[in-house]
Amino acid sequence: MFMDIEQFTNLLLRHAGLIHKVAYAYCRNATDREDVIQEIAMQLWKSRDRYDDRFKETTWIYRIAINVAVSFYRRERRHSHRRVSLKGAAITISAPSADPSPDLEQLMRWADDLGELDKALVLLYLDGHDHASIAEVLGISVSNVGTKLHRIKNKQRAAFDRRLLPHQTEVPDATR
Repeated sequence: MFMDIEQFTNLLLRHAGLIHKVAYAYCRNATDREDVIQEIAMQLWKSRDRYDDRFKETTWIYRIAINVAVSFYRRERRHSHRRVSLKGAAITISAPSADPSPDLEQLMRWADDLGELDKALVLLYLDGHDHASIAEVLGISVSNVGTKLHRIKNKQRAAFDRRLLPHQTEVPDATR
């Protein structure tokens, strides 16, 4: 599907919150987040002609945004000592709220302990996507989505129980 600059700008405006959420999930530093947002926008622009309108826009955007954010995260972990600041952004994508809510901050701190794929999976799940959509975005099977979500929930439930009941030597059954 061909997308001109006006259509593309409207797409970015419609989905600014999604783009910011993905960037925030993988980057705590505001400068890094802006870099990731710009890179997401650039990759979306480069692939705009390959977007297939038979699928939801959000699926396409999530796939690109998560791939960009994960790549940035991996690169930054390896090369964090070689930072160069670039001034002036080509495109500014403003989200409804620049600062995340306290609940979102707490959730993202919790998600920091997850692996890259699990973090993306939880982000999509909490955003209300069904298992099939999550599978499509992440390139895994629908049953794998269900299995991973179940394991993440059980692991987090057990960790919560340990924090809540630290004096107990045995953790209550986490398969509630």
